[in-house]
Amino acid sequence: MHEWIKEFPAAITVCDLNGIITEMNDLAIATFQNDGGAELIGKNLYDYHPEHCNVIIRTMLDTGKSHSYTIQKGEVKKLIHQQPWFIDGKVAGLVEMSFVLPTEMSHYVRS
Repeated sequence: MHEWIKEFPAAITVCDLNGIITEMNDLAIATFQNDGGAELIGKNLYDYHPEHCNVIIRTMLDTGKSHSYTIQKGEVKKLIHQQPWFIDGKVAGLVEMSFVLPTEMSHYVRS
């Protein structure tokens, strides 16, 4: 893992083409502490998601298309972006980034 990712202020989790978690930054480890934290590295993410989520994961791995959504827990709203990563133009796995969103956020339409 590149050094800048370790303390990046978003939770970053990386898996390979088989769904095996290969990397987690500090915030991802803290975010998923109740599920095992750093011990999740080497585990299959399919084991930690319900089937309807696993269908989305498999679709991203099959098509190379990303998936984004927002969630809210209490007062904290997050943007979740899941993006396939590639080697030689072929999907090699997924990166999930989870960003805490500010309570007030600007939106711009640019041409």
